[in-house]
Amino acid sequence: MKNILMLVCLLGCTAIVDAQIKGVLDRVKQRAKDKSNQKVNTTTDNTIDTAFSKTEKTVKDAAKEIIKKDTTKNSSTNQPADNNGSSNNNSNNTLSIKSYSKFDFVPGEKVIGFEDFSTGSIGDFPAGWNTNAAGEIVTIDGMPGRWLKFTKPGEFVPEFTENYPEDFTLEFDLLHGIPTRGASITICLAELSKLSQPYAWPYANNQMNVELATAYTGTETGLSRFSTRKTSVSEPGNQITTTILSDLYNPIHISIWRQKERIRMYCNQEKIWDIPKALAKDAKLNALIFTMSYAEAVSQHYIANIRLAVGAPDTRNKLLTQNKWVTHGILFDVNSATIKPESYGTLKEMANVLKENPDLKVKIVGHTDADGKDADNLDLSKRRAAAVKESLSKEFNIDESRMTTDGKGESEPIDKNDTPAGKANNRRVEFIKL
Repeated sequence: MKNILMLVCLLGCTAIVDAQIKGVLDRVKQRAKDKSNQKVNTTTDNTIDTAFSKTEKTVKDAAKEIIKKDTTKNSSTNQPADNNGSSNNNSNNTLSIKSYSKFDFVPGEKVIGFEDFSTGSIGDFPAGWNTNAAGEIVTIDGMPGRWLKFTKPGEFVPEFTENYPEDFTLEFDLLHGIPTRGASITICLAELSKLSQPYAWPYANNQMNVELATAYTGTETGLSRFSTRKTSVSEPGNQITTTILSDLYNPIHISIWRQKERIRMYCNQEKIWDIPKALAKDAKLNALIFTMSYAEAVSQHYIANIRLAVGAPDTRNKLLTQNKWVTHGILFDVNSATIKPESYGTLKEMANVLKENPDLKVKIVGHTDADGKDADNLDLSKRRAAAVKESLSKEFNIDESRMTTDGKGESEPIDKNDTPAGKANNRRVEFIKL
């Protein structure tokens, strides 16, 4: 009876109760939205327990209903957004490493071109690039790092090298923006007669082009077209559909592997092209060109984390005869020991060597660049080496007793730490034969 009278008195104070219920609703709603903060603070819980013990369930149920409506509404309207203030989906569905079980891409051994746009200013076009259009460095809500946003239709050329070798790998992250039917970006590797005229790529002596077209909605498939030109003669192309290009809210990792005439290309874990005679035997590629044919109001494309590496990996020979294999193909989240799923091909390569040589034991050593504090980098390198060991054990059934780990931090660089490419070379994992 006493509790009932107390509750009646409280309900009589309409303004106070309304304020308290609003506070409770706000806190419960925040609790549902933020899984990393599962409990409302102790003071709020005590208030609920003492003053609203008989109405707490009603309050929570109402809050859940509100949250449900908000979630349904947002899920149909959110878009990727840059730092100009547009909305953002923030879903960031991280692919697991197991989803890459058929991924056989292994990056080249030495990084000769790397661009994460960290040295440029937000809002500027990056140095070391050429264009006949316009673009700007941006950040995107909910996405790590910086991105180059293509703001005008045209050609965009990173000036990594004027001589693309016979064996190289190229990787980058691609994010589509406004979902417009037919909106596409084309990646071109070409032999240009004049590097100052990237817009002339359709008439290059030798070239290969891959177009990646977005889907109109999340329920449709994307489209990719492949075309090639050899000794000034265009050859018949082909096209395929793929559901991976339907994702308008999460980055797609693009991997391209050239081995002389042969070109392989992957979107995330899916190999979408494998063309044995994609290039002429004597092709002297000298340009990488990104081209967009639609204005900003029609479509948006963003790229990040571009890596150009040369040299075909020779894991087995180097580990067994030179007692060491150095790889830049095991990638981690920024300042983290979480292995990115696109590292699967490199891990599988190492696992195969260990399986084929059952008496072989290795030490796994992590290395970082010089950014940050020495102690932090040392700890990070040790944790990354341990993560590689754990992955080889859990994903590939390699006996843990055959592997030891260590980390050297930034103490043993193999390149300069004053360029993005140099830093990328210093971030590595070494396997040392014991």
